Amino acid sequence: MTVHRRLPLLALLIAVSSGACSPPQESGGSAVSPLVRVAAADRETAPDLTGADLDGRTVRLGDYRGKVVVLNVWASWCGPCRAEAPELSEVQRELAAEGVQVLGVDMDARRAKGRAFQEEHRLSYPSLHDPASRQLLRLPRGYKAQALPYTLFIDRRGRIAARYLSPLTKAEVRAVTRPLLAEQA
Repeated sequence: MTVHRRLPLLALLIAVSSGACSPPQESGGSAVSPLVRVAAADRETAPDLTGADLDGRTVRLGDYRGKVVVLNVWASWCGPCRAEAPELSEVQRELAAEGVQVLGVDMDARRAKGRAFQEEHRLSYPSLHDPASRQLLRLPRGYKAQALPYTLFIDRRGRIAARYLSPLTKAEVRAVTRPLLAEQA
């Protein structure tokens, strides 16, 4: 293995061993709040991410137009992702009737790892399997996931309304989705 190939692996090992799966805050976020909201007039349309979910069924972000989508990027090896998974499953069960849909994006190289994670955490929402980030690379500039967990909030019109750069709790998801649910589609 060449030195150039070892450096990314070394950086990943340091990040994982320190318990962090996310980089320093991007501009607009802070150490206190990892949330960055986007004013309605400045929102960009999210691309129609499409692919197979962990069970092999086709899933499309566009199928959830009219709902507020919590697009959560995760991997089974990410400790903070493991911690937030039960919270997101509860949110899906509790807020689905109000028009909220959680959609995961699994970054695991092997689908079997993602399926095991899905079963272990009893995820109540589908997860698009995107190990090479082909779908995520379609996101507009400034919204591409650079660390995990990473969450985008998509409004009812299919536009990116907020991003969250840290593990989420039910209360944080509710705080972001409530005003989005109140907006006109």
